[in-house]
Amino acid sequence: MRRLLATLVALSALALVGQTPAAESDPLASLKSGVVVLKSAGPLAFGPQGILLIGDPTAATIYAVDTNDRSTATTKDSVKIEGINEKVASLLGTEAKEAEIKDLAVNPISRSTYLSVARGRGPSATPVIIRVSPDGKLAELSLKEVKYAKAAIPNASEKTRQEAITHLAYVNGRVIVAGLSNEEFSSKLRSIPFPFDTADKGTSVEIFHGAHGKLETRSPVRVFAPYKIDGEDHLLAAYTCTPLVKFPVSSLKPGEKIRGTTVAELGNRNRPLSMIVYKKDGKDYVLLANSSRGLMKVQLDGVDKIAGITKPIAGTAGLKYDTIKGKEGVQKLDAYGPEHAIILVSAGAGKLNLETIELP
Repeated sequence: MRRLLATLVALSALALVGQTPAAESDPLASLKSGVVVLKSAGPLAFGPQGILLIGDPTAATIYAVDTNDRSTATTKDSVKIEGINEKVASLLGTEAKEAEIKDLAVNPISRSTYLSVARGRGPSATPVIIRVSPDGKLAELSLKEVKYAKAAIPNASEKTRQEAITHLAYVNGRVIVAGLSNEEFSSKLRSIPFPFDTADKGTSVEIFHGAHGKLETRSPVRVFAPYKIDGEDHLLAAYTCTPLVKFPVSSLKPGEKIRGTTVAELGNRNRPLSMIVYKKDGKDYVLLANSSRGLMKVQLDGVDKIAGITKPIAGTAGLKYDTIKGKEGVQKLDAYGPEHAIILVSAGAGKLNLETIELP
């Protein structure tokens, strides 16, 4: 009897070891049904299985929402919608000047483009998520009775609330969130395990800003893109004025303070708006949209070996880049398959177009 009992216990233990929690094998299993009430809609990104990540800076909260959008794209047609802001405004029953597009993200499964929109201006603006299908049809994403999870960001910046969440991305089972906190070293990167229900206090990050000639701890990461260097997950992060910095994801530990490696200075008096990493002709590049510098193509050759900028510089330094001619006014972009990007671009007179371009 004792031998039989011991065998049963051993078998049970082996069974438990072999089991994978449903939340780990199926992220959808961890989501609960309910109503998502946004106070604002800012940065967007996609996780696995069509799960949309929504940054709500006003509430200092990250939401993961099941879009139920998992039909594989069957067309390679390019998207071109002239006056997308006007069409969004018409869908919402308002004027174009009252519909501000905050961010966009492409569902890599369906290739539908999701827009975060503020209907109205100021603190009373209503947050809305709009889905644009590959055939150009627009529809509001209902946030009633959806499956979702959320994580509140602790100690988020109160003085500059809209910078509590500046960017986010899903990276190998974690959601990385950039923004400002109320702490002395206010620039933060948070690495939150997904599925989530809480967020940690984050990692304080500092960088050497060559154009300013000093270390900075209060300037937030504006945008970033995941990138593997020697097989290890990194973030390539862009700051205002415009340092490009690399951080190992493994260094993002709660309560720690780390310094990134500044791999490029891309020119001051400028603000990065959106970026992706892509491969073309066997080489890796960053495509970076900027407020003053246009669309930049940054070469990543040597990013693994570069020592980093640690002294004041004038002009530009570090990784080389080209400015893409004829692509001025790009405000947001995301990958649209392996060979294209989708861009939100100014067409003049307050008009914005949504269109796909071949990766340069």
